[in-house]
Amino acid sequence: MATVTVHDDVLSLRLTRAEKILGLLRDVDVPISAVTSVDVVDPARTAVRGVRAPGYALPGHRLVGTWRGSSRLLVAVRPRRPALRVVLAGQRHDELVVEVGDPHAVAGAISRAVADSA
Repeated sequence: MATVTVHDDVLSLRLTRAEKILGLLRDVDVPISAVTSVDVVDPARTAVRGVRAPGYALPGHRLVGTWRGSSRLLVAVRPRRPALRVVLAGQRHDELVVEVGDPHAVAGAISRAVADSA
């Protein structure tokens, strides 16, 4: 399961080794000023749209990778669980949709960091 932290006005997403391999992904660091919104989606699958390219998707099991359509999403979720969705501006990915331990707490921490940086 991925971890998301905020430190020194930087949002850091750390993926597990399996997520990196399955999704052909890497860890992500973005400035907190690039965050335009953050929320929790339940179930996570509702936030994933577009075509997977590249990545791994086994329905009912796991979605990991990059989804492309009208926007570019970094996805690392199990479908029937809540996930954190972070919308970004001016970054490689337009959204991060990731499963974290306590998505509501992480969303609150990111929201506070965004408010503090404004």
